[in-house]
Amino acid sequence: MTMIDVSTQINAVSRQVGRRALEAGEARTVIVQQTFDSTIEDVWDAVTNIERIPRWLMPITGDLRLGGHYQLEGNAGGTIETCDPPKGFTATWEFDGGMSWIEVALMPAEGGTQVRVEHIAEVDDATWDQFGPGAVGIGWDLMFMGLALHLSTGAANDPEGSMAWQTSAEGLEFMNRGNEAWCEANIAAGTPEAVARASAERTFAAYSGAPEEPPAE
Repeated sequence: MTMIDVSTQINAVSRQVGRRALEAGEARTVIVQQTFDSTIEDVWDAVTNIERIPRWLMPITGDLRLGGHYQLEGNAGGTIETCDPPKGFTATWEFDGGMSWIEVALMPAEGGTQVRVEHIAEVDDATWDQFGPGAVGIGWDLMFMGLALHLSTGAANDPEGSMAWQTSAEGLEFMNRGNEAWCEANIAAGTPEAVARASAERTFAAYSGAPEEPPAE
């Protein structure tokens, strides 16, 4: 299965980690953005057209309109809370009994269209210290890679091929490189380096299926 060059795609993405105040308390945020060589109208169609989303992401059902509910097959679902074509939308992100939020913004940029996704989640410090931003960040890296491949080649997603690629040496390298980048973003946001690196190790072990190293005696 042909994929985008690992180094090129990893370096094309900007990653940030932050905090946001919510009514219920403080939330953690991960921000991922990339500029794609496509018009804003084409990118908007790619990320909002229910017939096109499966070509780069995964099957989706629902009513993709303001107030409508969506469900990604085997993944998150939620409600579309705001929509401003072709500038962006916001939605809840509900998965495994938990709820977080995403804010998606599109804007013209030199070389095409910049896509910025901010994922906002209420998590306690213990959960954050356990896995850090890579827990969701690697998933967004994979989604952005799929979008980049689709927009640049027009290729449709092959679910079986994608899953096989993720367990290949190249796929594991991609996730490891992305995880390292999220670790650096976590450190830049003020997380102690030892905590950030331990979180990143646990996150990559979870994604790769590798056993965690036993604690030192």
